[in-house]
Amino acid sequence: MNFTLASDDIQIIIHLVSALTAGAIIGLERSFHGRPAGFRTHALVCLASSLLMMVTMYQSRWIPAGIAIETIRTDPTRMAQGIMTGIGFLGAGVIFKEGLSVRGLTTAASIWITAAIGVLMGIGFYMPAILATALTLATLSIFRWIEARMPAHFYAHHFVRFAREEVMPEPLFKAFLAEHGFTVANMSQRLTDDGLFYEYRMVIRTHKPENLSKIAVTLRQMPSVRAFGISPTGD
Repeated sequence: MNFTLASDDIQIIIHLVSALTAGAIIGLERSFHGRPAGFRTHALVCLASSLLMMVTMYQSRWIPAGIAIETIRTDPTRMAQGIMTGIGFLGAGVIFKEGLSVRGLTTAASIWITAAIGVLMGIGFYMPAILATALTLATLSIFRWIEARMPAHFYAHHFVRFAREEVMPEPLFKAFLAEHGFTVANMSQRLTDDGLFYEYRMVIRTHKPENLSKIAVTLRQMPSVRAFGISPTGD
């Protein structure tokens, strides 16, 4: 029994394998950096986008014989819009809030661009799809290297708890932070535990991330400090 592939079948295989490869390559970068949506997720997103686009590209293969193709023709642009809308729900699933920080935005964006690449692979638009894959990898890897070396501000959510009778006055506390290389924003104050403790809560900013460790060491050595927390924000 001879088994031969039609030219359309070969083209479909190329579409799917190309989409799977592009998604897997982008997913490898995400997995390498320990993101929850990584190798398999991106590969499946790109493959699924390609499959759905081929539903509109190869209508003649699945429409029953005797039915005019014009009567049930699907619009490829609407299919692409539906794919990208559905990917929004998946992208939202990898974004989470940790305290006042929001994480997962870059992974959500990578899922979105992977779906777009899958759409391009599905319609056989290989040149822009391959270029988009390369540019996506450059954005996720090379741009990360550039971003790490750019001058930037580092933010953290900070609180310090004093015993009520040992509170450091606000001007002195701000001067203490300034000596360690920090500026202060959104400072709030409150009494806790039935008035036993007094807390300062704020967002602090510095140009050097190592200042976070230095101020933690200093606070740990201060007898009047009963508790403190430093939570760096992330992107």
